[in-house]
Amino acid sequence: MPLINLNDLPEKILVAGYHAKLIHTSNNSFSFVDVKMGNTLPLHAHLHQQVSVVLEGEFELTVDGVPYLLKPGQVFLIPPHTPHSGYAVMDAKLLDVFYPEREDYK
Repeated sequence: MPLINLNDLPEKILVAGYHAKLIHTSNNSFSFVDVKMGNTLPLHAHLHQQVSVVLEGEFELTVDGVPYLLKPGQVFLIPPHTPHSGYAVMDAKLLDVFYPEREDYK
């Protein structure tokens, strides 16, 4: 596996206020996301299993209509096709891992 420096990767804007650095393998996509306080991720669902990790800050993740306030070190597992949305309670750094890889993020 090659060594990757996140600082060398291009930035992709997923939605307004959500800036990601992406790594794709043959099976997964890793999305390192910087979110500024107050930005919302609209309700959506996708075919991917998603593992969301809060690295810094606080992030409200609403899954199937239930809000969860996530803090650093907390991990949430989102099954495929499950409606979810998000809100940055404060500036946050997130890691989202998707299986299978996200072709739409390339």
